[in-house]
Formats: sequence, structure tokens, C-alpha cells
Amino acid sequence: MKKSLILSAGLCAVLTLASCGSKESAYRKAYDKAQAAEAEANLASNNVQNAETPVVTPLTPATPQPTVDNYDNVTYRQESVTLVNGSGLKNFSVVVGSFSVQANAQGLQNTLKAAGYDAQIVKNNERGMFRVIAATFNDKVDAARSRDAFRSKYPDAWLLYNK
Repeated sequence: MKKSLILSAGLCAVLTLASCGSKESAYRKAYDKAQAAEAEANLASNNVQNAETPVVTPLTPATPQPTVDNYDNVTYRQESVTLVNGSGLKNFSVVVGSFSVQANAQGLQNTLKAAGYDAQIVKNNERGMFRVIAATFNDKVDAARSRDAFRSKYPDAWLLYNK
């Protein structure tokens, strides 16, 4: 009985191992299928290369328009001020600092004078503020240009029109 059991187990093992092996025909089918896909891809790529390429007219860049700054519409504040320290005011002035304490205004005035500007201090009696003026002009256009130049260092610079 033991012999027949061992013989049947051996026969089952041989059949199992024989059926698990891959057949050459299966490999051949997979190889042929891959070759066909590759050939199809090459054909499609050749068709794309042989297709007509549309001619596109190059775009010419637009001619740049000069930037026109409209300084006539620049906003400014009208205040009645009196000269505290400086050489005198014209109609429009560029204010770079406002202080309630005169000593602070004098500190900024000294800094501006050291940088080569004719800085002045004026007082707005209504508000009790000391304004530090970096430059003063007769017309608004020149004052606005100067204010724009000062804004690189003093971003809150503004225009004052002396009433």
C-alpha cells in the first residue's frame, strides 16, 4: 500500500511539473506580437515625418509706443505753511517727511543736506506738523518728476502746494 501511494504521488508530481513548463510556441507568439507593434510604431513615425509641415508667417513685434507720463493730473495737498528753516519755498514742494517734533524734522533735514539737497523745514500750524521738504519748484510737472525720483528712497514722498 505504501508503494502504491508513493507511486501515485510521484506520478502526480511528474504531471504537475510537465504541465507548468512554458512552450516555445507561447514565446513565439509574444515575440511576433512585439515585432508587429514595433513595425507599426516605425510606420507611424515615418508618416509624421513625411507629413506636410504648415508654413507659418513669423510675427513681427509691435513697435513700442513711448510712455507718456501725465504729470498734469498729479495729486497734491494744499496747506498753509510757514518756513521754519531753509532758503524759501516756491509753489510746489516735495515733502519726504512729516514730524510732530521739530528735532526729528531737523535730523532728516541734516541727512538730506549731507546728501546734497537744499532741504527745508516748514510748519503746518493747523495740524501742528513739521514738514521736511527735499526740493521746491515753480511748476507741478517738475515737482512730480522730482517726487518720483525721491520715492525710490522715500516711498511716502508727496507734493505740497503752498496756499
